[in-house]
Amino acid sequence: MKIIRTIKKTAWPCFLGIALLVSTQNSYSQDLPEITLDQAWLEKIQQLAPEKSRFPFSKKKKVLVFSLHTGFEHWVIPHTEEMIRILGEKSGVFEVMGSKDIQNFELENLQKFDAVVLNNTCSKPEHRNLFWDQLSLTSSADSVELMNKALSLEKNLIQYVKSGGGLMVLHGGITTQNKSNAFSELVGGSFDYHPPQQEFTVWVEDPNHPLTKAFPSEGFRHIDEPYFYMNAYEKLNFRPLLYFKNEEIQGKRKGTGIHPKTYAAWIRSEGKGKVFYASPSHNSQSFENPALLQFFLDAIQYVIGDVSCDDSPLGNQ
Repeated sequence: MKIIRTIKKTAWPCFLGIALLVSTQNSYSQDLPEITLDQAWLEKIQQLAPEKSRFPFSKKKKVLVFSLHTGFEHWVIPHTEEMIRILGEKSGVFEVMGSKDIQNFELENLQKFDAVVLNNTCSKPEHRNLFWDQLSLTSSADSVELMNKALSLEKNLIQYVKSGGGLMVLHGGITTQNKSNAFSELVGGSFDYHPPQQEFTVWVEDPNHPLTKAFPSEGFRHIDEPYFYMNAYEKLNFRPLLYFKNEEIQGKRKGTGIHPKTYAAWIRSEGKGKVFYASPSHNSQSFENPALLQFFLDAIQYVIGDVSCDDSPLGNQ
C-alpha cells in the first residue's frame, strides 16, 4: 500500500492532521521492492527449496496453478507459480501446469488434476466474482447467462473438492469469489481488509502438528499484509496452523482485530477433498525463508492426499 501525498489549499489544522496520519502510517508501512523474476532468483529458490518430501508419496501428482486476476495484480504472481513449480520438480512429488484459462474449471478439465492452486486470483471489488469478471470480458451473452455460467464454474470447483480434489488458496486467492457464501464455506472465510504492510511475528498454533514442523516453535518474523477475514471465518470451521497476535498489528480498523489472534494459515476437509489457505505472501522475498518453502511443499502434499493429519474444525471443540 503506497501513500500519495497530494496537498491542496486547505486550512492548516486539516493539513496538520493529514501530515500526522501520513507520518504515523509511514512509521510501520514496510512495502518491499519488487524483485525481478530472473534466472538468479530462480536459482536462489532452487537452492533453498527442500531436497525431498518429508512425507511418502506413491506417484507423481498433477497440480494446476491458476494465476488469473481481474482485480488487484500482485507482482508476486509469477514468482509464486515458479516457486511451486520448483517445489514439485525438486521433490519429485508433483508436476505443475500453469494457466489463466477459466475453461479449466469445467468439471471434465478439473478432473485431470489432483489439486488446484488459486494463486492470488483477485477479483474486481464490484462483484468479487472472478468467473463473472472474465466471462464479461470475453462473452457477448447477456448478464443472466453470464452469471449462471459463473455460478456453474464455482459449483464445479466445489464439487471437485467434495469428490476428492485438493485446493490450495494463496494470499489474495481468497477473494476469488469473495461474496459467495458457498466459496467462503469451502475456503474457510472471506477477505475483509488488510492494514499496510509491516513486520510482525507469525506464530505457530500447534508446534506438534505435522504441517507446522517446518517452523521453530517460537514462530518467525515476517513482512506482509496482515489479512483480516469475515463470513465463514467466524465459524472456525478449519484447523488453524499459523496466526498473528492482533495486539502487534498497527493500522487496524476500529472494531476489528479485537480477538487475541487472527489466523494466517489453516486446513480443512470438504467431503473427500482437502483445502489449505495461507495469507503469506504478498512478496517474493518471503520465499527466501526455507521453512516457508517446506511448509508449502507439506501443504501441497496435504491437499493431494499424501498427508494424514488432524484437520478437525477448531469451532467444534
